[in-house]
Amino acid sequence: MTMSEPAANANFREVDDEARGIARGLLAEARFGALGVMLEGAPFVTRIALNAEGGLISLVSTLSQHTAALKATPRCSLLIGEPGIKGDPLTHPRLTLQADAELVGRDDTLRARWLKIHPKAKLYIDFGDFGFVRFQVRAAFLNGGFGYACRLSNDDIALSQG
Repeated sequence: MTMSEPAANANFREVDDEARGIARGLLAEARFGALGVMLEGAPFVTRIALNAEGGLISLVSTLSQHTAALKATPRCSLLIGEPGIKGDPLTHPRLTLQADAELVGRDDTLRARWLKIHPKAKLYIDFGDFGFVRFQVRAAFLNGGFGYACRLSNDDIALSQG
């Protein structure tokens, strides 16, 4: 199999309650992640703040390169989960999400939800260039460490698309 071929289902473990729990835990704890977009014909990755309570969102600036890239090509990828302080970073669980980004602009409900998780954002959340992006997850991949990879559904990760 070459890197450009899709991964075969045989490469993934059967989804079980442990995998669901790990993925849901990563989402519940996620306050930031890596966002991958296409920029000028090449992959571009940046760190963004996240909130997964009630649907996966981020606060973004229209001045940022990744926001412009999402406007041009809404398909994106998010990586959630950081390695621990000790041990091999590749043994720590992480969740990759393939999603479509929807720029939703200003929204009072999302603003209140955002500030609950990211209170320091009060300093800039009302600047004119800031708005929200909602990520509609299409696929989720859990890497729980060596030999522990699962493809999960939205039901498995219990992520409201909200």
